[in-house]
Amino acid sequence: MSVSIIGIQGIPDIQKGDDLAQIIVDRVKRQKETIKDHDILVISQKVVSKAEGQIIQLDAIQPSVFSRQIAKELQRDPRHVEVILNESKKIIRMRSGHLITETRHGFICANSGVDQSNIGKKNSVTLLPKNPDASANLIRKKIHQLTGRNVPVIITDTFGRAWRMGQVNFAIGVSGIKPVHDYRGKRDMYRRVLHVTEIALADELASAGELVMNKSDRIPAAIIRGYRYRFGHGSGKDLLRPEDKDLFR
Repeated sequence: MSVSIIGIQGIPDIQKGDDLAQIIVDRVKRQKETIKDHDILVISQKVVSKAEGQIIQLDAIQPSVFSRQIAKELQRDPRHVEVILNESKKIIRMRSGHLITETRHGFICANSGVDQSNIGKKNSVTLLPKNPDASANLIRKKIHQLTGRNVPVIITDTFGRAWRMGQVNFAIGVSGIKPVHDYRGKRDMYRRVLHVTEIALADELASAGELVMNKSDRIPAAIIRGYRYRFGHGSGKDLLRPEDKDLFR
């Protein structure tokens, strides 16, 4: 098996209301490429959030007393902290200037996914899509309308990892592919039955896409071609470990 990853170049600065699927199809054509059957489309959360208008002006934010207290302790902008807390269900860790939260979606990440990078507007932040699975499904359906190809769509964001340095892409929204490949009950090469192996397939594909998705060069999307998968239904939430099975919370 061979797998290729094709960065979709030249995507313009996305504005609220832009048809992201149409833009992606147009840019793929300009590269003299096509979206083919069995391709997988990986898209950065940032362009999805921009298209959906998930942008907050910090100048319009009135931080609460609680946000001001946390901001003082962390030496952060209290307006930014207010937005982070508004997008969270709970604070997981708060130390050395870092604020780790559980988002409304259930993701555990820094700053509830609230981000100031790659925004043209001053004093603005982007939020995660309200429903990343619905966003992925909408893009997948529109791609099918435009190309006749029914390809899975994975929406990604970059998260840190608690016990390893560096950040990697994770899948936060999924449509058209089962995000977890379950090997339990199958046999390994020595015929032993597997009991616990579940591969976070959507996360691995998200990380593969990140290899060519360059935040500074307008490459917020990629095509993964050649990977053998089964079309299926699933959700980014399938990748979230329930709290009662989490050994570290």
